[in-house]
Amino acid sequence: MSASLILFIILAYFALLMLIARLTSRHNKANSFFDGDRSSPWFLVAFGMIGSGISAVSLVSIPGNVGNNNLYYFQFILGTIVGYLFIAFVLMPIYYKLKLVSIYTYLNIRFGNVTYKTGSLFFLVSQSFGAALRLLLSVKILQYAFFDGLHVPYFLTIIIVLMLIWLYTNKSGIKTIVWTDALQSLFLITVMIVSIITIKSSLGLSFAGMIAAIVHHPYAKLFDWDAHSGSNFFKQFISGVLITVALVGLDQSMMQKTLTINNVSGAKRNVLTFSFFIAGAQTLFLGLGVLLYLFAERHGIHLSAKNGQFMDTDGLYPFLTLNYFGKIGAVAFFIGVVASTFASIDACIAALTTAFSYDFMNIESKSPTDKNKIKNAVLLGVNGAMFIIVMAFWSSEGAIINTIFKIAGYTYGPILGIYLTGLFSDIRLKEKWVPLACIGAATITLFLNLLFMAQFQFDLGFMNILVNALLTILFLTVIKRKTNAA
Repeated sequence: MSASLILFIILAYFALLMLIARLTSRHNKANSFFDGDRSSPWFLVAFGMIGSGISAVSLVSIPGNVGNNNLYYFQFILGTIVGYLFIAFVLMPIYYKLKLVSIYTYLNIRFGNVTYKTGSLFFLVSQSFGAALRLLLSVKILQYAFFDGLHVPYFLTIIIVLMLIWLYTNKSGIKTIVWTDALQSLFLITVMIVSIITIKSSLGLSFAGMIAAIVHHPYAKLFDWDAHSGSNFFKQFISGVLITVALVGLDQSMMQKTLTINNVSGAKRNVLTFSFFIAGAQTLFLGLGVLLYLFAERHGIHLSAKNGQFMDTDGLYPFLTLNYFGKIGAVAFFIGVVASTFASIDACIAALTTAFSYDFMNIESKSPTDKNKIKNAVLLGVNGAMFIIVMAFWSSEGAIINTIFKIAGYTYGPILGIYLTGLFSDIRLKEKWVPLACIGAATITLFLNLLFMAQFQFDLGFMNILVNALLTILFLTVIKRKTNAA
């Protein structure tokens, strides 16, 4: 694929996003950046959240990871559906009843200011790393496919991507993102379908033959019952439930779009519809992963491995697409990468800006002029943080999706523990100890995971979020206030 064609795709796609940004920025209000004027159609939000939920990480990590972990990620997908039910029927009514913009305001109402700031701070740390790692993978693909050929250094590529996102989101924020994410979801689904059809045709398979090839492939194992394995069914399923509640239901970037819907019924429909959209899309990505390895086997393509594990699994899909799938496949994939880059990062940046502005800068009480100044300053700081984290992790290897979920287990675990304590108990807290309780829970979880691996070869896997949340609940119970002091 020529450099001029790639440049045209980037510019044309960006021009389309700018057009949407211009159309949605008309009649803006002071809070449009943060709440989208609470006027978004629920189905549009649900469809658009596919783009945020998939990202470039899912686009390449889920298919690539099949080579080392079979289809065990499907166990996690099953758990996510239960998690979305909890979000729809437990969290949504609370958020709408309290008319929240930053969802962490609930913690202020339920416990107090220190707990509120602690929850928001853990979100800021986790979301910063999660968004930066998604951006890292996207930029690596763009660098490999295009910018290396122009001898553009990777740090400049990072800056270019962040600047493009800033240009179309800085005016209307979440109001624009709801619409651009829907467009980007459409492109992502198209890319997946084009890739599957391309591989099917290349292997000379009918549709039924393709399904049979996937089902009978050695990697087509859905369930792992080994108790010591990090991909054990119960660990994956429970983690799917908890990580979904934490990374979606307690995540400002995902909930902020849902809260732009004007009523709780629409918000519930949005969450339930999105849950089946994303579960279906991720299952298709697993099937695509089997096809990618089958394609490599049939064409005698050597894939580097070490100690029985494939190396650089995130690079498999880009490598095959750009070198073996022809111009149509390459163009479709590149559009998908560009779409997933913008779709997953823009909402995260808007959410980080919203959380910091509301939770730490008290923007709600400011004048419209001051709100705009604060928003722009925070937005600049968020972009700077993204740049620093991506630079720090640039040399990392392996499946980035695993790294994201492991980090999330340590940073979202305390948030999950605080929320569960607030929702299912009536205790009040000695708030000055809350930050220490949360940090202690995360630290002990990390220590336990290292200890179990060293002594028993037992990997907590994504279950670290459960251990972390339970420890947080335990510590919060220890620091509860007596009833007569409430």
